[in-house]
Amino acid sequence: MSRVTVVVVTYNSSEVIDACLDSCRPLDVVVVDNASSDETVQKVNAHSSVRLLANSQNRGFAAAVNQGFLASQGAYVLLLNPDVRLDAPPDPLIAALDNDPRCAIAAGVLTNENGAIQYGFTARKFPGAKTLAFEALGLNRVFPRSSVNRKYRCLDRNFTALSEVDQPAGAFLLIRRQAWETLGGFDERFFPVWFEDVDFCKRAREAGYRIVLDPSVRARHEGGHSVNRLSRECREQYWYGSLLKYAAKHLPAHQFRAVAAAVALGAVFRAVLLAAATRSFDPFRIYARVARFGLVCLFAGDVPEFAC
Repeated sequence: MSRVTVVVVTYNSSEVIDACLDSCRPLDVVVVDNASSDETVQKVNAHSSVRLLANSQNRGFAAAVNQGFLASQGAYVLLLNPDVRLDAPPDPLIAALDNDPRCAIAAGVLTNENGAIQYGFTARKFPGAKTLAFEALGLNRVFPRSSVNRKYRCLDRNFTALSEVDQPAGAFLLIRRQAWETLGGFDERFFPVWFEDVDFCKRAREAGYRIVLDPSVRARHEGGHSVNRLSRECREQYWYGSLLKYAAKHLPAHQFRAVAAAVALGAVFRAVLLAAATRSFDPFRIYARVARFGLVCLFAGDVPEFAC
């Protein structure tokens, strides 16, 4: 039985999945496909050593990750996005977990195709109310060098030695199975994507586990592959919905309401700016739903179910 199983969740990933799976040889690999409508399943099936779990509907990223864990038996699971390619075997990450039973998660550095580190994405701090409001209002784009944005995205951090971090990117995580079982897996309420990895890392740290990043381990990351297949309307609703679910789960009620208000106000700002840039009224339709959702959360003090 392999000590490490790679779990890859796919959704219309035919353009990148071959390179990802080729980079994983000779590791044990499970692919969980969330009802792709392209040639992803056929391409995965062409890799004879890869096990495929093909879902008939999109179960969401968190549920697919849990499905991959249940289909494997190794002590560790390497969670890998389909647009990620390993540059080398993840042996140092395995050693980090082997050497410290309180270390639940080990991650490497994500790079662009030219090898440049993807600062701002590779690792981040846990977001508080100020950070989430900053994101919802779009101030992170207006003031990218602000102290709030630099601290959240670890922009001033030099990744030169193994160190503890809050939340490495979910695109490249080695996770201890025992910790996954203790924490109850990924929270499937974050549907279909976003913030489920942040929530998992947050719960791991609160349970006393360590999370480390080893910059000697690197992987190439294309970025945004599957989510770019969604319409802008769905992307915005899912992102804000997951952001608010995280806020409701991890922040006091008054801070959650402040974030919900920021979502509603930020949606208005984005609608006006995007409409002016595109000379279209379509952004008002898209962001009106986001603004209404933010207001519902503000007055309800919780996040209701929604659908795109």
